[in-house]
Amino acid sequence: MLLGCLPGLLAVGALVLCARGAERAAARPDRPAAGARPPAGHRAARPRIVPRSAWLDRVTGHTQPPPRYDDKVVAVFLHHTDSPNDYACADAPRIIRGLYAGQTGARHWDDIGYNFLVDRCGTIYEGRAGGVDRPVTGAHSQGFNHRTAGIAALGTFTAGVPVPRAMTEAIAALAAWKLGLADIDPRGRARLVSSSGESRYRSGATATLPALAGHDAGFHTSCPGAALTARLPAIRERAAQLQGRPAATPSRKPVTTPPRKPAVTPPLKTHGPRTSPRPTAAPSTGVKAGGGPGRAEPTGGGRHGEQP
Repeated sequence: MLLGCLPGLLAVGALVLCARGAERAAARPDRPAAGARPPAGHRAARPRIVPRSAWLDRVTGHTQPPPRYDDKVVAVFLHHTDSPNDYACADAPRIIRGLYAGQTGARHWDDIGYNFLVDRCGTIYEGRAGGVDRPVTGAHSQGFNHRTAGIAALGTFTAGVPVPRAMTEAIAALAAWKLGLADIDPRGRARLVSSSGESRYRSGATATLPALAGHDAGFHTSCPGAALTARLPAIRERAAQLQGRPAATPSRKPVTTPPRKPAVTPPLKTHGPRTSPRPTAAPSTGVKAGGGPGRAEPTGGGRHGEQP
């Protein structure tokens, strides 16, 4: 008799255990699956970036101190190198090597100032050492080197000079990826603290600048040139698109450069060297296509240990 009831008793016990398990599952909050990651926000794919080893040879390279880092990158500054535009793209590594040699040789910097460089064919090169996916402190925008990345377009892009589409596409892709790591909209603005009174803002002042800005937004210069500056709105919009953000609406207020301070603005610089260099700021050096020194871009803070 008891043996005949065992199957029924076992079934009842199984039902009770199942019910208790369901109650416990309902009481627990949902947990992400093992290995699941939280939402990444508006991130873009990392573009192909040619490493430093492609342009820095053993003859030119030298021992340098460890790189410095910030907590994140919240803004990107766009530059031009103020060098000839008629180079063959295969010569870009040599041109970058010349930039490096000028900045670390005659200028005594610890490394090239720009975090990235882009040639006219759209090839992106790693610039300053420290890791392309890390917030490396650069030496490209005096007063605003912290929490920013510097992208240099190889060439001179003053008014009327054509800007290659491949170059602007690469700049947009790079900015989209780099700013996306911190979920920054390239069309938005960023709050940065000036570290130099030689910038457009006194040292210690908080400036609200475009998240994707030209060098002239923070420093007294014509860099990145009128032609490249005119392309900035389209580059910002393309970068936002690559991050998966909705297109700008007509009601969106366009990003513009904040008002200048004419009372304290010195004569406009076009990457020319300072007539009386100051010990706390060292300008970087451009190169001509032949590899010789070109006109210098004042950026400040290239030597290790300085606070640009």
